[in-house]
Amino acid sequence: MPTLPWTTPNPAPPHAPAYVMASRFEVRSLKDVPRFFVKSLAAWRQVTSAPGAYGASLVAQPLKRTFYTLSAWQDREALYTYARTEPHRGIMKDLRATMRGSTFTFWEATAEDLPLAWDDARRRLAEQAARDGDGGGARGATAGD
Repeated sequence: MPTLPWTTPNPAPPHAPAYVMASRFEVRSLKDVPRFFVKSLAAWRQVTSAPGAYGASLVAQPLKRTFYTLSAWQDREALYTYARTEPHRGIMKDLRATMRGSTFTFWEATAEDLPLAWDDARRRLAEQAARDGDGGGARGATAGD
């Protein structure tokens, strides 16, 4: 399972609040995996220089056709600005047709909680999927849409 470990583009000030997003994406078929992975790397490069990005990680499970992201931001607006900015905006529009489903969840944390734990993020994603009523394949809007 390829993982891009937690990276910290902009260290959070001590005791600062952080706006957190976790996502789960599942593509329709194995033939969609390479394209999704390459595009996700472009979005990853964008995160590493995004204003207000406190940290991010990506987990790819190519044989399961599933990708997870976990990120922390200065605030909601910093996340939404990133999502609306190229290349992320175009990538998400371009990949919509290949998506089987997606789940997003958001919560508040503090600088002391960083880096974020994947087990907590996966638990929160599972809870969100249950609320969405689909067990993980919810069609949700991307941040900033």
